[in-house]
Amino acid sequence: MDDRSADRPVNLYDLTYPQMEALLAQWGFSAFHTDRLWAYLYRQQVESLVEMTDLRADLREHLAAHTTLDNLPTQAATASSDGFTRKFLLALPDSETIETVLMKFKGRATACVSTQVGCAMGCVFCATGQMGFTRHLSPGEIVSQVLYIDRILRQQGEQLRNIVLMGMGEPLHNYEATMAAVEIITDHKGMSLAPKHITLSTVGIVPGIRRLADEERPIHLAVSLHAATDAERQALVPAARRWPLNELIDACRYYIEKRKRRIFFEWTLIEGKNDTPEQAHAVGQLLLGLDAHVNLIPLNPTVGYQALPTQADAVKAFQAILAQYNLPSTVRQRRGIDIAAGCGQLRAMSDPS
Repeated sequence: MDDRSADRPVNLYDLTYPQMEALLAQWGFSAFHTDRLWAYLYRQQVESLVEMTDLRADLREHLAAHTTLDNLPTQAATASSDGFTRKFLLALPDSETIETVLMKFKGRATACVSTQVGCAMGCVFCATGQMGFTRHLSPGEIVSQVLYIDRILRQQGEQLRNIVLMGMGEPLHNYEATMAAVEIITDHKGMSLAPKHITLSTVGIVPGIRRLADEERPIHLAVSLHAATDAERQALVPAARRWPLNELIDACRYYIEKRKRRIFFEWTLIEGKNDTPEQAHAVGQLLLGLDAHVNLIPLNPTVGYQALPTQADAVKAFQAILAQYNLPSTVRQRRGIDIAAGCGQLRAMSDPS
């Protein structure tokens, strides 16, 4: 938990199961009571202590005196004309706001979740990067977004299947809180979401990638690449100045060898910038020998970056060159562009224009 919790009650959503068990043990309650409280939070997904009617009265008194449930109120909700995407502006306890997106695909629903208010990485084509960094989210503020989306789906008789940590912020810049949130939402006693259905996206924080490998975190990793030379990449992703491509690729190779798992590399296609045949060949050579898959993302519009997305024919030509290197690729399905809910468009604003 962060320093902001020092002078306020403990947000129960901030606690992993072992932390909650330890808290209740301090009060003299056994793991049996932790199980019941955990089930209320993550199986029944109640939104207040008042609804926990089966808990012992003295436990409810302790909880009321020392804890809180910081659910995130809706400040704005917008629905895309595509019929599959909804974006939510959610209020945090300190009056900051974040955006969370629900995307529906055939047979599955995905929550795009934020890990920070703003972002310090400064990617020039990303609306979150353009707004700068305000603060990290706590584990509970990340978990509450997942619960928010899951409750909406439950009301519709549907189920949350996938989570992408690709919203506002850089997850590996907020490593501890992000991993605690993953632990909470995957706990088998609670929401029990499968780690294989969680993908974390990073601009390439090398120590975080290596730590993910060493800790054998069972989630998928996506690395935002966007350019195949240091000079070109640093112009798009300022954080790349700290971790040049040779260090990044070494870390990715280490991750693949340690985890025996493929990495997804994300490439935002910007017309006239990084979509030429020469660039495609450079990507193929850079990733040669890695167990990799390239996600191609035609640029989504943002107010702070004036450029155009790569056109369909050029995208196909780019893919064809990657195939020459036996490098599989997929063009990201565009969703929610009209409400600024697409990749790189989140900015904590209720007005999608």
